[in-house]
Amino acid sequence: MRITHLRNATIVLHIGPHNILVDPMLARKDALPPLRLFVRRRLRNPTVELPANAEAALASVTHCLITHCQKGHFDHLDRAAKQWLRARQTPVICTPHDFEHLRKRGLNAQPLPASHAQPQPFLGGRIRTVPCTHGLGLVGAVMEHGVGYLIEMPGEPSLYLSGDTVLTDEVRQFVQRHQPEVCVVPAGGAHFDLGGDIIMGADEVIEFTRIARGRVVANHMEAVSHCPVRRNDLRHAAHQAGLGERLSIPQDGETIAFGRRQAAA
Repeated sequence: MRITHLRNATIVLHIGPHNILVDPMLARKDALPPLRLFVRRRLRNPTVELPANAEAALASVTHCLITHCQKGHFDHLDRAAKQWLRARQTPVICTPHDFEHLRKRGLNAQPLPASHAQPQPFLGGRIRTVPCTHGLGLVGAVMEHGVGYLIEMPGEPSLYLSGDTVLTDEVRQFVQRHQPEVCVVPAGGAHFDLGGDIIMGADEVIEFTRIARGRVVANHMEAVSHCPVRRNDLRHAAHQAGLGERLSIPQDGETIAFGRRQAAA
């Protein structure tokens, strides 16, 4: 299994013959509105372009997987991505909650079964969902919380895509119980002008990495304007915690390979 990190939460999973695009934000730099208003400098989004190898990575895509996409979450499915998916009629795997929303926009949406919290068939393997908590308190009440996914494929390391979530007891217990061999978690510490963090920041990613026995991949950094955590800061925190070898922090365009033995190391 390989993971190509494109930008923000957008990755391509290379699993056997399948290349699965996750949460695509494909807009050009500055094409989307700011996510913070009461700041000295209102940055438009995304704040960086896609990497040079994005076109080649996208050309290989066979499926798309969405964690959440409603209530204006353009950093996980933007207009450019909808156009790209619609033009190719790429199968878009989603929860029943998102199915009608995606179908109305002309996408080839393929919902998971209603009992998707239990393992379901998925491209020759299995998939199940894990609830996300996309912020607490007042900000959490207005967010689209979505899901994470646990993907288990024959001969491949088990993979947990946490989706946009803070580190809750539910996430802790899930990881302790299942111990995925590879976990992909958001690390940008995103927040708006009011309210607390809506995804993990550096401290929670470090705690998560201590709980998980496998490899952890941190994303959702340095691409949207409400994510203050920088890669170098997280890398320093991981080094200080003695976790630098188990926490990967890919650059945009970087591909990381995982085998069963490497994932469990």
